[in-house]
Amino acid sequence: RVPNNPKSFAFRMTSKKSICAPPTASNRSPSNRRMSRSDVVKPATKSAQPNGDKAARFSKKPSEKLNPKTIDPFNDKKKAKTRFAVVYSSGGIPCRLVHGSVKHKLQWDVDRDTLVFDPLLITLAEGLRETEHPYPFVAREGFRNLLLTADAAAKTRPLLERLVAPLRACLISSRADVFKAGSAALCQLSDAVGESLNPHLKALLSPIAKRMMEKDLRDCVSTTLQQLEINGGKDALAVVKSKVPTYSSVAGW
Repeated sequence: RVPNNPKSFAFRMTSKKSICAPPTASNRSPSNRRMSRSDVVKPATKSAQPNGDKAARFSKKPSEKLNPKTIDPFNDKKKAKTRFAVVYSSGGIPCRLVHGSVKHKLQWDVDRDTLVFDPLLITLAEGLRETEHPYPFVAREGFRNLLLTADAAAKTRPLLERLVAPLRACLISSRADVFKAGSAALCQLSDAVGESLNPHLKALLSPIAKRMMEKDLRDCVSTTLQQLEINGGKDALAVVKSKVPTYSSVAGW
């Protein structure tokens, strides 16, 4: 029995033993206790994912980005359409593309001879730079068809100044197919209006002259210059010679 008197010797010895006694499992503080295997908290294991989550996780592969079969045709996140594409999609050009087994063709909804060229011909000229099907074919074939209609020259002459910018944009393009489309349209325009195109040749010949030394475009450039000379006469030849001094006349003026 421990005496209650703090001054007694027995009380002091009993208190000293209780203080100096080594800690046991029962009186050990949580901070001084050694962690036992039962105290170790094991990380929670991931539960088995359902089959649907696994399929969703492994469905998207890096190769799918390069596979055209995985492209969603109904995806709205597409690049912005050009002005020509917007006009054509909204029915601003009264024609539609007819797919043939060998060649495609345009089917006009109205008689081409009754078409008003302003602004239809300008819009088609702007579409000459298109590269995504079916816009290139519609623009290039439509431009050619309009210039073959009756009274095409009279309808086109008032628009020549506005046609220079889209044609020049084709001629300065880094794409060979766009440059060739612009050159072909320029020849068709020259066939339609003849000498009326001469005042605008300087702006159109500058980008053509820069492509004269390119091997793939040399024949295209030569054909275009010859056509401009034949349709434009001596005045056109003078402009061509000023831009391309090495050019040799084919008309023998």
